[in-house]
Amino acid sequence: MSTRATRSPRRRTVIALGVVLAILVAFIVRLVDIQVVNAHDHVANSMSLGLGASRTLYGTRGSIVDETGVVLAGSILLYDGALDPSNVGPVEREDAGGKEAQVPWEETSAEIAGITGQTPEEIRQIVSDAKTVNPDSQWALLKRGLTTEQYRALADLDLPFLSFTPHPARTYPDGAVGGNLVGFVGSDGDALAGLEKTENDCLSTKDGHEAYSVGKDGVVIPGTLRSQPATDGGTLQLTINRDLEWYLQQLIAEEVQNQAAQRGTVFVVEVATGKVRAAAEYPTVDPNNVDASEPDDRGSRIFTTVFEPGSTFKAITAATLLEEGAATPLTTQVASSSETFPNGARINDAFTHPAYNYTLAGALIDSSNVALSKFGTMVSPEVRHDYLARFGVGKPTDIGFLGEEPGELHPVSEWDNQTLYTTTFGQAFTVTVPQVASAYQTIANGGIRMPLTLVEGCTKADGTVEAPELPGPERIVSEATADTTALMIENVAVQGGLSKVIAVPGYRIAAKTGTAQKYDPATGGYKAGVYYTSMVGFAPADDPEYVVMVTLDEPTRVTSSAATAPAFQKAMTQVLKTYRVMPSSSAEPELLPKYQ
Repeated sequence: MSTRATRSPRRRTVIALGVVLAILVAFIVRLVDIQVVNAHDHVANSMSLGLGASRTLYGTRGSIVDETGVVLAGSILLYDGALDPSNVGPVEREDAGGKEAQVPWEETSAEIAGITGQTPEEIRQIVSDAKTVNPDSQWALLKRGLTTEQYRALADLDLPFLSFTPHPARTYPDGAVGGNLVGFVGSDGDALAGLEKTENDCLSTKDGHEAYSVGKDGVVIPGTLRSQPATDGGTLQLTINRDLEWYLQQLIAEEVQNQAAQRGTVFVVEVATGKVRAAAEYPTVDPNNVDASEPDDRGSRIFTTVFEPGSTFKAITAATLLEEGAATPLTTQVASSSETFPNGARINDAFTHPAYNYTLAGALIDSSNVALSKFGTMVSPEVRHDYLARFGVGKPTDIGFLGEEPGELHPVSEWDNQTLYTTTFGQAFTVTVPQVASAYQTIANGGIRMPLTLVEGCTKADGTVEAPELPGPERIVSEATADTTALMIENVAVQGGLSKVIAVPGYRIAAKTGTAQKYDPATGGYKAGVYYTSMVGFAPADDPEYVVMVTLDEPTRVTSSAATAPAFQKAMTQVLKTYRVMPSSSAEPELLPKYQ
């Protein structure tokens, strides 16, 4: 039995313990409040008072790849190197004998310079200049854009006064291959040209952010790290084939030089889908070295240059007549090489000849301007204007490339006496290369136009795939009209003067040339002896799979469209090889008579 004397100390002990426990519980509650419940607010408060640090988390800009997944544009990490002037000085290193030895600043600055490509004097001057401005300076830029190899080499020096900040940068593994299409970004990462710019929504990133509190020794305080991860850009897949693009780019560069032309292009479209498989041109731009190219060469003239198509659009006049029931391939018109029409217009052919009783097919084969002018009057000007518009003249293609021109098609009310006839053979309106290729894709595809596309789709960082929004197929002329027009174009290739030059063994070819005069703004007329030459066609003609168009701007060695024939033959041959297209099942088409 305990006495009053023994109970009193116990009671005091229990009370003391209770008080201690209560204090401990209060401390624990307060600690939980600080470290858990309101931790975010306290960290934010410390950050606002300058007691923390933060850095940007960079996302990786998406890649641009060809139809097979080969990278045309990608992202790499580059590093900005910095020095701590307040910490620069001799460093301790083990010598060859394993003993600690001091290495002077003069020697380490030379090691740094040997890696960065600067001189030791430049390195030392950076530190000197920083100390002049601020004797206590702890940061001075060494060099921006250091490669991973340079970064690793510098890090291996183990110098305590060196630091590095990584940031993403753009690289183009194949240089100028597809450079006219891919475009480029600026030194700040902003998209400036080509698909880099127009498809920026697919490729762009959303940077993240990381913030934390640090102790006096610079160590991150546990529990203070707050991070918002970056979101990477998507992968943009194109319809072009990298290997074919490379070959055609080399080809057109060679042909431009051989013909002493200003520039040239090769454009390839898949008939059944409207997908662009190549869009090569010269001169062009290497996105890795934009400044090496002239400003005018940093885009794509394929989409931005307009020209009068010339004789390539005689096929469209023929298709118009067939569709309207105004003529057949054997319908005739008598035409000589130069005639004055009832309204006073004077039309000339490119060669002198007597009056021929041309069939419509023959007028295409001989490319007679006079004959086409007469055939064109078999339908009204309004009808011809309507068909030109239906075949795509006057509006940009569905590709929507940066700076793409729509071409120009004047209303019939603005056609003068000469225009009434010249529009039948590709003058007095302008087009782009894709518009001509699209018109021939329509003919080769049985009269159905497929929207041209350069982009296959965008695969977002989360795996979702977004396909481009395109209109559906559109019937422009009947299948019968398209097939008959295609037969006449094939007869041009077989019976025309360039048949041997453009022949591809084993394949039936349909092709038409165009020699367009160039407008001279200074005189309001055409430039003398200067032409924009082209050739466009498809193969196999009996089962068309690919349209190929070649252009040369102002060739001087051969000024006619014959200048493009060798390049067309080589380009078509390579396209058929690349896609392993089966040879034609029949040797020759039905031969149509030129005259009656």
